Amino acid sequence: MTQEKAGNNFNATLEGGELVLTRTFNAPRDLVFKTWTEAEHLARWWGPTGFELSVHTLDLRPGGIFHYSMKSAEGFEMWGKFVYHEVNSPEKLVYVNSFSDAEANTIRAPFSESFPLEIMNKLSFTENEGKTTLIMRGGPINATEEELKFFEGMYDSMKQGFGGTFDQLDAYLVKVV
Repeated sequence: MTQEKAGNNFNATLEGGELVLTRTFNAPRDLVFKTWTEAEHLARWWGPTGFELSVHTLDLRPGGIFHYSMKSAEGFEMWGKFVYHEVNSPEKLVYVNSFSDAEANTIRAPFSESFPLEIMNKLSFTENEGKTTLIMRGGPINATEEELKFFEGMYDSMKQGFGGTFDQLDAYLVKVV
């Protein structure tokens, strides 16, 4: 198990091939869950720092998808999607995340042929005294040995990327609480 801490309320570990992220937000659980499941909220914070997100589809139900594009200031565009497996408001969200094309077909990551095609993410939301702790467990599914090793080798990059994304969510929550 690898463990790193960034700040007071963000933890990232690698456990059994899964990236486990824990973050506490100063907002009620219902609101934090909505920011993960409503298009108008996701468009304001999801994705890498410095990218503008456009929501193309959000169908929040098992089998439904969240299909989006992300564009950098330089004009580089990437597409992604979630395929929802479980939606249990406001305590649990399970989805498979992947890179996609504009038609929502699953494709390889633009940065590597070895990055897994699909990542299963399981999010749990718990509230204590008006603050919400999010635990996100994510790991490759249907992956080759090479893809599993590549995913684990991306730990530092994923920790940094999700740290920035969660910082964006934290800043957004301050505006909507």
